[in-house]
Amino acid sequence: MIPAEILKQVRRIEIRTSKLVNDIFSGQYESIFKGRGMEFSEVREYQPGDDVRTIDWNVTARYGKPYIKKFVEERELTVMLVVDMSLSGKFATYGRFKSEIITEISALLAFSAIKNNDKVGLILFTEEVEKFIPPKKGRSHILRLIREILYFQPKHTGTNIAKSLEYLNEVAKRKNVVFIISDFLNPGYERPLHITNRRHDIVAIDISDPREKKIPNIGIVELEDTETGETKLIDTSESKFRETFEKQTKELEDYKKHFFNSINVDRVKISTDKPYIKPLLAFFKEREKRFR
Repeated sequence: MIPAEILKQVRRIEIRTSKLVNDIFSGQYESIFKGRGMEFSEVREYQPGDDVRTIDWNVTARYGKPYIKKFVEERELTVMLVVDMSLSGKFATYGRFKSEIITEISALLAFSAIKNNDKVGLILFTEEVEKFIPPKKGRSHILRLIREILYFQPKHTGTNIAKSLEYLNEVAKRKNVVFIISDFLNPGYERPLHITNRRHDIVAIDISDPREKKIPNIGIVELEDTETGETKLIDTSESKFRETFEKQTKELEDYKKHFFNSINVDRVKISTDKPYIKPLLAFFKEREKRFR
């Protein structure tokens, strides 16, 4: 039985995100995602004025006269939420845990999708794919997805984005709109992401905390890697340490920015110390411009 507190949290998230969907995001979602896909329908004989780029050369060769492919616009989409549930989500020095923000963003995207009659599925992953819920429509289905994210107890602590992408390609045979929600601190996802982006429309939601980029001078502290459990004493008063740390984090940020741009994957940066609404809305508006 699901604890009453979880049900209350689900209801609070539904109220909060539904209002955002109704007030802001539903129209934005529809304008940038709905009807972007084209599905093959049939072939027919070429007629004067048809676009020669649609000629099906295999059928043309078989029958000795030109045939073209007909396509119909897909109005119904499938949205897949690929959510990082590793222990790095249980981190925050400002505001709320990454995991809390991940849950709300997942709910916001899911409610936006069903408001436009789309299906939504869920993949929860750590260093393994731990849960898959096939895409469906409806409010009750979305409430189940939110409960699963809130109530989920991972069996593993680490992160492997590559495995989640490989699994996605196995279960999603047709083109999906895929939101990968993670901190993208785990290396090795680059090639799988590049390959997967050829099949699906991928958006990366990158969650970070300010302390992952800059450490203040607060003396000697013990830091723990939440995914491995490894601890280490750090003297933050050493300026050289702080400079090296900030340099490395900047290099990582520059690398991620360059990589996502190079493979044409949209990346939305979310920080735990700031409201997530503004960067999400900025992404929706920017993408809408590109599709006009």
